[in-house]
Amino acid sequence: MTRPTALKLGTRRSALAMTQSGMVADQVRRLTGRDVELVEVTTYGDVSREHLAQIGGTGVFVSALRDALLNGEIDFAVHSLKDLPTADADGLTLAAIPSREDSRDALVARDGLTFEQLALDPRGARVGTGSPRRAAQLNAWARSLGVRIETVPIRGNVDTRIGYVASGDLDAVVLAAAGLSRLGRLSEVTELISPDVVLPAPGQGALAVECSAADAELIAVLAVLDDPFTRAAVTAERALLAALEAGCSAPVGALAEPAFEGADEPITELRLRGVVGTTDGSSLVQMSITGPTPVSREEALALGRELADEMLAKGAAGLMGERVL
Repeated sequence: MTRPTALKLGTRRSALAMTQSGMVADQVRRLTGRDVELVEVTTYGDVSREHLAQIGGTGVFVSALRDALLNGEIDFAVHSLKDLPTADADGLTLAAIPSREDSRDALVARDGLTFEQLALDPRGARVGTGSPRRAAQLNAWARSLGVRIETVPIRGNVDTRIGYVASGDLDAVVLAAAGLSRLGRLSEVTELISPDVVLPAPGQGALAVECSAADAELIAVLAVLDDPFTRAAVTAERALLAALEAGCSAPVGALAEPAFEGADEPITELRLRGVVGTTDGSSLVQMSITGPTPVSREEALALGRELADEMLAKGAAGLMGERVL
């Protein structure tokens, strides 16, 4: 009996990307009984040393993987959803968006300190982040405390970023909690930052499993991994980002979650929050809307667009350093 050929799963080379892709590969192996081979793909965002705000951010961690899919070099790919451009890719489909991990940002600080303890230190605090969105909200948070911090742009993998704290070059860094969780490094977090203070990037904590739109058999297999509520929530968040005409590195945060959540009650309403701000934290537009939990892609898109319209009416466009026109 001929053994089925291995499915080729494209992934970035970082430890986090390999871990995330390995999780999906294990699930696909169990579903299909077929072997899954990880194929490492180097993206522009991996080799460029420029800060994301300088290179645009949009698609820099994704384009090479999508090219490999379209060229038939791999069968499917796993992305961090927050890295995906909001526009659909011709010839490809998001076959699955699995259940979301923790969407929050996480602080890794010297001496086990929280953000408020750092910010109130009379010596000041240097906080590293590669995200204008985080910089805007962290600086606004410090302003609300009546203190100032210095947000320092950084690049690199998790080891590199946390290494800046261990070496004393920075007082703290801010990373996605989901990535640290998947790497088994939550013990290094000194504070999980509430979304009431810092909203995450649209889609943060979620993965996207993408394949050829023509591969109906594989689409059917991958669809089993899909979580409908996560898909609805991140679709609304990404619709907000798209309607604001903002790229992945623009200072935009968004989070859709249950408006009211009981222990055994079905989720019937979705609350979508959005924020846009200047990176120095001096100006923020923060708004939210609540609506019935979307049961279709069109309803989720409409929710995001509605909030974007309200934010634009309040001046959000003037606060974004990057707009995709």
